[in-house]
Amino acid sequence: MDQLQLLLEGFAGALTPMNLLWVLLGCLIGTAVGVLPGLGSSMAVALLLPMTFALDPTAAFILFAGVYFGGLFGDSTMGILMNTPGQASAIASTFEGHAMAKAGRAPQALAIAAIGAFLGGIVSAVAVTFAAPALAEFAANFGPAEFFALALLAFGAISSVVADSVVKGLTSLVLGLVLATVGVDPISGAERFTFGSMYLFDGVSLVVVVVGMLALGEVLKVATRIHRDPKPEQLGAPGSRKFLSKREFKDAAPAWARGAGIGLPFGVIPVGGAEVPTFLSYDVERRLDRRRRDPQFGKGAPRGLAGPEAAGNATTGMAMGALLALGLPVSATAAIMLAAFRQYGIQPGPLLFDTSADLVWPLLASFFIAMVVLLLINLPFAQLWAKLLLIPPPYLYAGIVVFCGLGIYATSPSMFDLLFFLGIGCLAFLMRRYAVPVAPLLIGMVLGPLAETSMRDALLGSNGDYSVFVAGPIPIVLYVLLLVVVAFKVRQVVVTRSRRDV
Repeated sequence: MDQLQLLLEGFAGALTPMNLLWVLLGCLIGTAVGVLPGLGSSMAVALLLPMTFALDPTAAFILFAGVYFGGLFGDSTMGILMNTPGQASAIASTFEGHAMAKAGRAPQALAIAAIGAFLGGIVSAVAVTFAAPALAEFAANFGPAEFFALALLAFGAISSVVADSVVKGLTSLVLGLVLATVGVDPISGAERFTFGSMYLFDGVSLVVVVVGMLALGEVLKVATRIHRDPKPEQLGAPGSRKFLSKREFKDAAPAWARGAGIGLPFGVIPVGGAEVPTFLSYDVERRLDRRRRDPQFGKGAPRGLAGPEAAGNATTGMAMGALLALGLPVSATAAIMLAAFRQYGIQPGPLLFDTSADLVWPLLASFFIAMVVLLLINLPFAQLWAKLLLIPPPYLYAGIVVFCGLGIYATSPSMFDLLFFLGIGCLAFLMRRYAVPVAPLLIGMVLGPLAETSMRDALLGSNGDYSVFVAGPIPIVLYVLLLVVVAFKVRQVVVTRSRRDV
């Protein structure tokens, strides 16, 4: 009851006219930045950081929180419509969301994404308020061995679930791990796969790879087939129906709930942000879809979009809780916000709720307000956003390439990055041409550094004793889950081949 009373007092502080203005402004900025390929909420917060010196801390962090949540909404919008997610956290949503858009159901896809993000954000806001201490205690049990096991589980699950061929899935994963190792080794200082080029010393930009793989690869694929097979490849025009049917809502509702449940724990586990839970949610929904009489994945399944959207926003909300309660930044945006706290002379952590209650509780209350504002901004304009698909394909895809290039150049003004972006796009085109899945490459690049660092830290802490990887109950449980995933895939392959023989 004390927390509820404090939250109500926080609403009293957050519902002032000026703070409401900062919530609205943050949501608008976050959404606008999110729809630009290659940009995201982390860049927006970084750019706003030097501009908020004149604001009091409460107003500044309410603005940052609006940008943080709004970025996820914007990322999903362009990922669904044009297959160009602004951040890696929106990758999983593009698979079924873009398929829905191509089938003429763009307004419904955007509505599913908006509602999923809203529900995930609300659930996480409630969890931050009432259950953050328990989740923080759970996250404290994760050490290097646990993170390594978690990364292996993600590798196995994604590589096996998104490809009909295990070999193709593992090939894509290995390519992602190779890209993740490019650069100077942070421990030994050795150059890895740089080929003597100074431009590769800092590694390969995830933004360049994501935009090149998903956007430019799709553009090249469409360009090569636009005259041969125009109808299946052109984006479908949005239909007259503007909202979800009862069947679509009923289909998406369980996925929203499952996605929010998957995303919550990852908000306090530092695995890089919302990428891992969104992929895991997509994995769960795809496996459940295969049990249905009429599988919909690949054709624009609402569940495949609803789950990742709810998981992404649930993770984001809990990440803010981890930052406030533990001083633990679990994503790039949270790390920038930690710098903002220090800029104001405030140290996040367990004592923050006592020493700066007048900041914490209005900020937590603003999470609820931001979710409502974002829903009101995005849901009614789903049909308007969907009309972007009425642009003739040559102009539409040319515009996508231009905005992708501008987004990459904004993140790193380097001609090398633009040329590398072109090379990644050509690789993505070849992967699409030969049915090699893109998702394992992306998840390998996202989780590769985590797996490598965790393995090294575990071995250093155990003096080279490899038994440390199975020393605790959490790694064992994760390895068992990995074996279950592999066994399920092997069984599926055997059953499929036996049916073909019959």
